[in-house]
Amino acid sequence: MSVPELGLLALADGMGGAASGEVASGIFAGTVLEMISAGAPSAAEEPEELVRRAFLIAHRRIRERAALEPMHRGMGCTGEMVIFTGGRYVVGHVGDSRVYLFRGGRLRQVTRDHSLVQEQVDRGFLTPEQARAHPFRHVILRALGVEEGLDVDLVSGEARPDDLILLCSDGLTDMVGDPIIEERLGSDLSLGEKADRLVRDACDAGGLDNVTVVLGRVLQAG
Repeated sequence: MSVPELGLLALADGMGGAASGEVASGIFAGTVLEMISAGAPSAAEEPEELVRRAFLIAHRRIRERAALEPMHRGMGCTGEMVIFTGGRYVVGHVGDSRVYLFRGGRLRQVTRDHSLVQEQVDRGFLTPEQARAHPFRHVILRALGVEEGLDVDLVSGEARPDDLILLCSDGLTDMVGDPIIEERLGSDLSLGEKADRLVRDACDAGGLDNVTVVLGRVLQAG
């Protein structure tokens, strides 16, 4: 989801049987849009707190829906949210979808995966290359709607003109390495064409999972 007039980018990747993952993702997206559409944070509320609150409300709504409708029991989703305010970006992150920053021709992963294999990488038991092909790479340790509580990672930084912000599901990063993503984002293609090309790259590499890409450009900071 990209809503330029609100300075908002968001993405969710569902989990759960039948259409439950789509339901959870829809609740997250709807909650985020509702919260940001209500206006800028009050003077007493920092942007980070607004982002955190959006995640927590979406989390509660997903769990309430699952409790009311047994067919959706156990549903959940990853969640990525980026807002731009006062010359800064603020990222909220839960799960193994990712947010990247492309600036000055260089790609940087802003978020850290909440996954079993990422923990193994952090402990030095796996290399990033081994993690991408690991049979347990889809085991995530944090998601909206699953556990009673929810910890939300918050990351903020300076937003500069021409920065590209990429939000993507693991359907992209499982199939396409960072060097290719960096190359695509640095190409002369339009913003929409860059996103389409990344999806095609994932599909051409095997397309083993749903691929979702949201791409935004900072036109001016401040």
